[in-house]
Amino acid sequence: MTRKVAVVGFTMGGPDSLEAVEPFLFNLFNDPAIIGAPKPIRWLLAKYISRKRGPVARDIYRHLGGSSPLLGHSRRQMEATAEGVSEGIEAKGFVAMRYWHPFASETVEAVKAFAPDEVVLVPLYPQFSTTTSASSLDDWAAAARKGRLDVPTRTVCCYPTDPGFIRAVADLVAKGIEEAKAFGRPRVLFSAHGLPKSVVAKGDPYQWQVEQSAEAVVEALEGPDPDWTVCYQSRVGPMEWIGPSTEEELARAGRDRVPVVVVPIAFVSEHSETLVELDIEYRAEAEKLGIPGYVRVSTALDHPAFIDGLAGLVRRALEGGAATCSQDGNRICPSDHTKCRQG
Repeated sequence: MTRKVAVVGFTMGGPDSLEAVEPFLFNLFNDPAIIGAPKPIRWLLAKYISRKRGPVARDIYRHLGGSSPLLGHSRRQMEATAEGVSEGIEAKGFVAMRYWHPFASETVEAVKAFAPDEVVLVPLYPQFSTTTSASSLDDWAAAARKGRLDVPTRTVCCYPTDPGFIRAVADLVAKGIEEAKAFGRPRVLFSAHGLPKSVVAKGDPYQWQVEQSAEAVVEALEGPDPDWTVCYQSRVGPMEWIGPSTEEELARAGRDRVPVVVVPIAFVSEHSETLVELDIEYRAEAEKLGIPGYVRVSTALDHPAFIDGLAGLVRRALEGGAATCSQDGNRICPSDHTKCRQG
């Protein structure tokens, strides 16, 4: 009898219409992993922030045709990943989004209709954070309990240095460097979504794992090491965030008059923070700063090496291995990263 496996990819999600922008933002800021205030206060804050940010966010999504492309990208990734593990297995890919449709509860019902023997959960966040992977996995666990999805389930925790992911990004970065060389010796900016310093101080391993990803990509490049740095984008609110910020690194590149190759190291699909923030807003800032060349590298999307990497992680999970960032089942996060769920 053929073994049936549901491969479920997680992502934050994005609005599917301009009307969905404000409720999407409310769902985001009402997540206790994002705002840790007591529930009534968090609800009020989420209402206030989503209403205040709604008009600006709608303008952003107008640049994208009125909706986020994230769901389509994620579905293609999971379909390709399922195909990559299909030898001797009937595998099917699914997507559960944290803050908009399809929510985990909807995907649970779709998985139940497929009637799998096993489920493998694959966060589409290479680096683990309490604000992304942990929130999505907890949301899935609650939805699965409520939906009575009683199926053996394995989880891919994180994969910041997975060889497939690193090969895919290194391939894209190498092409970006070649393009930028026309403007001088380029500086590679590995840009990741930022976090408040308070989140990292509580033991979140995200920043450390982002740095591990960037170092692994540089090591995978052929030839001499490029001029490179890690920076963080998308700051929201008055709290102090981890840095340096991408804006600060663009300003430094402007002072040094060097071209930049901008690499979205923590994103694997295109969405507002790549297609608008990186492609439009930061590009315009680079021109103002006199940066001689601005090259933005694509996310991994369905790059064959990335999909092979995801399929390998799923296969290891099905074989009973701990498909984690170390690839051998051992924890790699330093012990002070207490929010790491491995070990």
